[in-house]
Amino acid sequence: MIHSTHLSALALATGLLATPVMAQSVNLYTTREPGLLNPVLAAFTQDTGIKVNAVFLKDGLQERIKAEGANSPADVMLVVDVGEINAAVDAGITQPVKSAAVDKIVPAQLRGPDDSWVTLTKRARIVIVSKDRVQQDAITYEDLADPKWKGRFCIRAGQHPYNNAFFAAYLARNGAEKTEGYLKALKANTARKPGGGDRDVARDILSGQCDIALINTYYIGLMSQAKNEQKGWYDAIKPLKTSFADGGTHVNVSAAAIAKNAPNKDNAVKLIEYMLTPKAQELYGDGNFEFPVNADVKESAAVKLLGAITPDKTPLTDIARNRKAAADLVDKVGFDN
Repeated sequence: MIHSTHLSALALATGLLATPVMAQSVNLYTTREPGLLNPVLAAFTQDTGIKVNAVFLKDGLQERIKAEGANSPADVMLVVDVGEINAAVDAGITQPVKSAAVDKIVPAQLRGPDDSWVTLTKRARIVIVSKDRVQQDAITYEDLADPKWKGRFCIRAGQHPYNNAFFAAYLARNGAEKTEGYLKALKANTARKPGGGDRDVARDILSGQCDIALINTYYIGLMSQAKNEQKGWYDAIKPLKTSFADGGTHVNVSAAAIAKNAPNKDNAVKLIEYMLTPKAQELYGDGNFEFPVNADVKESAAVKLLGAITPDKTPLTDIARNRKAAADLVDKVGFDN
């Protein structure tokens, strides 16, 4: 029997470990769907020769990495939602992404403090209306509070992460008093109790239960390609050009960070840089109708369907910082009751 120590010595003597296997791999932990990520990961391996070992998790990503401790094999974390990636930083399980290519492509407001994380794709939260019953093409988020929408507005639960991030952005821009008033006005305009999913508000527009709603842009894209009743929901709605009164469109992100104890740090940087290339941005972003962060990608599926967006300049870190306060205000006004 050859012991592992003897085997390692033999391998070294024969040159078998001249290029360690670990140097040609990278370990990815992610909460994204395999079908969305696998095409771009396969392209990365084909173009670089670096194998991606992907661990797909529904939840508990941070807890797993913390439990693995200093011996964690995780190199890259890829998640959806600025709150989730910011929480990973706060948990002390990340390290800065140091890359001139990343700095050149990704605007400062779409990166974490001290480059602790990097945006890979954007999704906007915009207003949709009944194509038949509402005759306008643009709106501000502030206009949703107008009493003219009383009994006509649909929205999923205020405590859902998508709405929590939006309310946190409003809070970062306007302060607690104005945000509380805004939430009360939105609640007064609702046609039904907040709840369901984003696609459900399109369904309710088709049925006539409401005329106006908030939705993440990628759901519009997915419904446009549906082969079931959701295609009818898509046909009933019209997306509006949506922005803050004195700013751009609220966006949330998919984002990546390098794990604190990454055993393959160089390859981790290479994977993040690759996912920002035009080729990867199209493969990754188009799969879920997300907007590219690389400005050189002009013809993404999301842009073709919905037009280009100008993201609000509120730093995503400010949004993450205000999420708890926004959630408290949602409870205070009884938004979801």
